[in-house]
Amino acid sequence: MSGLALFRPAHQYDDLQKIANEHFKHDLGPEDRETLKSASKKIPTHTMIGSMLGLGLGVYAAVRLRRVRADMFASLRAAEKPVKVIFADGRTEAVPDISPLLQGPSRFGDWATTFFFGLGGLFLGGESGFLTGSWSAARTITVDPGRQERIEKAYRNFRIDVLKKEIEKLEAGHPVFGDA
Repeated sequence: MSGLALFRPAHQYDDLQKIANEHFKHDLGPEDRETLKSASKKIPTHTMIGSMLGLGLGVYAAVRLRRVRADMFASLRAAEKPVKVIFADGRTEAVPDISPLLQGPSRFGDWATTFFFGLGGLFLGGESGFLTGSWSAARTITVDPGRQERIEKAYRNFRIDVLKKEIEKLEAGHPVFGDA
């Protein structure tokens, strides 16, 4: 599974993780750390719930659309079809038989509809879940102004240390683009 970017080791970020852990341990109290851990769990939870709801609604909409299409084809097959048209000038033209075209929805069409509606529902549900999870996590952090100030200060200190580290690498002549 190391071919997936998610599971690929990223050694260039190990030093950033060490800096973040130091600030997490020393700049924040135990209740601040618990609040951040709680807030960090809200986004994936909301995203997962939203994705599942969106997928379910997408598949439900596809099934309903398939039923409507099948009913429409059935009503067209049952309706009386004209065989000729008489124009105002008296001329008569035969109407082509379109019965073979009214066979109904195909299995491929049903599969494609279900797939794309499900995919669309999954996307919309996941994005909605991500937004509600972000909002909920932010609300968890900002409910106490003192806690919010401590967390913001710890984050500012972390960013300062990261930028200092980056400046050191650039001054040492490390490549700007890529790993070294």
